[in-house]
Amino acid sequence: MTNRYRVRFAKGVAAVLAAGLLAAACGSDKPGTPDSTNKPTSGTVGEKPTDKKPQPGGEISYGLEADTAGGYCLPEAQLAIAGIQVARAVYDTLMIPNADGEITPNLAKSMTANADNTEWTIELREGIVFHDGTKLDAEIVRDNLLAYAGLYAARSPLLFKFVFGEYTKGVETTGPLTVKVTLNKAWPAYPWFLYGSGRIGILGRAQLDDAATCNKNAIGTGPFALKEAVPNQRVVVEKNASYWQKDADGVQLPYLDKITFVPQEIEADRLTALKADDLQIMHTSSSNNIDDLRTLSKDGTLASIESNKFGEVSYLLLNGTKPPFDNIKARQAVAYAQDRQLGNERLSRGIAALAQGPYAPGTPGFLEDAGYPEYDLAKAKSLVAEYKAETGNDIEFTYTFSSDPEGVRTAEFLQTLMKEAGITVNLNPVGDQSTLINLAIGRGQQAIGWRNHPGGDPDTNYVWWHCDAKEGPCDNLVNFGGWNDPEINALLEQGRASADQAERKTIYENLNREFAKKLWNLWSNYTNWSIASSPKVHGILGPPLPDGSKPSDGLATGHSLLGLWIEQ
Repeated sequence: MTNRYRVRFAKGVAAVLAAGLLAAACGSDKPGTPDSTNKPTSGTVGEKPTDKKPQPGGEISYGLEADTAGGYCLPEAQLAIAGIQVARAVYDTLMIPNADGEITPNLAKSMTANADNTEWTIELREGIVFHDGTKLDAEIVRDNLLAYAGLYAARSPLLFKFVFGEYTKGVETTGPLTVKVTLNKAWPAYPWFLYGSGRIGILGRAQLDDAATCNKNAIGTGPFALKEAVPNQRVVVEKNASYWQKDADGVQLPYLDKITFVPQEIEADRLTALKADDLQIMHTSSSNNIDDLRTLSKDGTLASIESNKFGEVSYLLLNGTKPPFDNIKARQAVAYAQDRQLGNERLSRGIAALAQGPYAPGTPGFLEDAGYPEYDLAKAKSLVAEYKAETGNDIEFTYTFSSDPEGVRTAEFLQTLMKEAGITVNLNPVGDQSTLINLAIGRGQQAIGWRNHPGGDPDTNYVWWHCDAKEGPCDNLVNFGGWNDPEINALLEQGRASADQAERKTIYENLNREFAKKLWNLWSNYTNWSIASSPKVHGILGPPLPDGSKPSDGLATGHSLLGLWIEQ
């Protein structure tokens, strides 16, 4: 593996440090339209080139799938995709992925490692300033990295200290624009973590050191500055006139003057607002919306980009620390009782590709057949009987899910399937993603509809599953299922330490098989995302990256806002 700044690990799935809400087989009973014919997306499709020159100025309203409770003090924030999209407007990350699945410099000018990947030197670009006019330099980057690791007195990260804390031995400045990070162990994939699916933005000093209002006092180097945030109503950002990037013609980026982000959790309402021009752009993972958008894009009513590239996996997140899912027979029974194909056809219009594991196609570790159980009702009933004989109890669990209409339909379908196998499912609808995330952090659930693990290098999943404890429940707070699996721990450690790509591929394939055998998570499908817009909106994927490569065309962690423009 190269120790230059561009670290290539192949395309595919990585962890987001956010807990996304599942739309596992969400949708309606309506079949796909004749033109869409229920075909899953392969890669990224939809954005049509235009010969029109970008027009600076103008403003748009952007429909998000949810509000972000808790604000934007990034080391301590709990951001799902809606929050990540806003964060990408306000903050820049040190590193950023491109369309070839490489991690490349962004705020960093370069990033290099020593021979054993235990020291990383970050050289920063010159002349970059925060929204308050202060300079980006080595000291503020050092303090940000210490804050994410839980080693900075002014900040108390809840989740990120589990990502960085164990590994960060020290962070020091070695020049005005140079930072050296020393790690306790070799970490070849470390540059990927300085992107963190868009969540490891660099905060200005006045925000980083703000003990009282860090969550509201958003100061980044990003293309837009935060002007207003009204919970459950809107987030308004305005153009950063001092932004450090220009387009190929020397025009100042970003093009837009203002973006108003509007949370609308009901998927159908978001699409209705877009068609009425109350919104000019929106994101969606709803199969209903995506199927409709295929037709609307074809006839020119709207424009859309659809992608499962660098995609997430939707799944049933089980709590492995308490009954019934601390018993493998209960996990197996539910897995065999899941008619995933029927669910995909009835609820998702056949759009999503069924998942065999956490790794999407193209990712080291992906297998077309990992050994994941196929639907077998007789086998499920037999396992239910075995569980009853062994424990004296029937299999019964509570399923927690989003209370939007699609989430309700999905939950009711799951309940019906399980009933056929003799499994009782109690439904627990909740109103927002933050509640789901907090339940998972506290391991207060039995089963939750979940969506996670998009884009990048498979080592980034280490943070979700690895445990240091030798026995008992997992001591890693972000292993939301609480299970502690020695085989999976060992494979994760091997994959993290190795820089040999053939070896890593074998390691992650074995990990995939281990998940299929142990069934700690019950995989559903790879999530499709669509960015839909008015035909007057262009430049969704953004301009070339600072190194000249194409920007990532995966949509699972949002998209660039630099190149967005609207015809006046």
